[in-house]
Amino acid sequence: MTTLIESPVRKPLAGIQSLELEITGKCQLSCTHCLSESSPQATHGTMTSEDWRTVIIDAAALGIHTIQLIGGEPTVHPHWQEFTVLALSLGRHVEIYSNLYTVHDSWWSLFSRDGVTLATSYYSDDPEEHDRITGKPGSYVRTRCNIREAVNRGITIRAGIVDVLPDQRVTEARTELESMGVKQIKTDRVRAVGRAALPGWKPTLDEMCGRCTRGRAAILPNGDLAGCVLSRDFPVGNVRETRLAELLGGKEWEALAARIPLPVWAACPPDDSNDCAPASTDSCDPQ
Repeated sequence: MTTLIESPVRKPLAGIQSLELEITGKCQLSCTHCLSESSPQATHGTMTSEDWRTVIIDAAALGIHTIQLIGGEPTVHPHWQEFTVLALSLGRHVEIYSNLYTVHDSWWSLFSRDGVTLATSYYSDDPEEHDRITGKPGSYVRTRCNIREAVNRGITIRAGIVDVLPDQRVTEARTELESMGVKQIKTDRVRAVGRAALPGWKPTLDEMCGRCTRGRAAILPNGDLAGCVLSRDFPVGNVRETRLAELLGGKEWEALAARIPLPVWAACPPDDSNDCAPASTDSCDPQ
């Protein structure tokens, strides 16, 4: 990919405020419901570090407010800190969506910087149940410990709870998070994407949240542009071939947005105004 630093000449579809950058498919965990089918055996994809830098520069030029680093586990990418610092230098807010399984001491200073927030997934107050979902023994203890550390350091952190198992201790997980001082907690049902898809299932936009393409967009590890990470099976171009501004201002993006069911605002629980986990924009289930 040829790196172009000048500002894009076209404006994107109005209202894009958050851009998810799925910078890797690699993860220490192997969650049973993972939408990207991440695992320790996965790769960082075909996007180079220079590709990601160009996307971040373009996003800032387009006025996109938030850059969300996601995976996989974004912190296993060798350049995630560089991406974070670049986005901050361009005046962007950065959310790092991490499983918090591993946090090196040196990372806390970056997590504590103005403009940086954390997000994570949490499944149960029962260590065995949590670890069964993540596929990694000991993940409950390590994630819980790092959530506490983040709260103690005054770092803004939100948590998403996905209801995966029958009779999963979702309510108890929320209560435990609240007891640790987490203020932003979202619960969501499992979506039939990635590992959660049933055998023979064909991708459908019916599983999307109402804000895919509306206020948000996602770039996948291969450079594909999607309406959000959940709509990964419906790409509308690739940033390694076409600049972000042209893609967001194009007819394919407009057509995809028209196909995404509108959100049902009246259906939102009182404190559940975020999009499907791991998103962070206003939405509820589609109509």
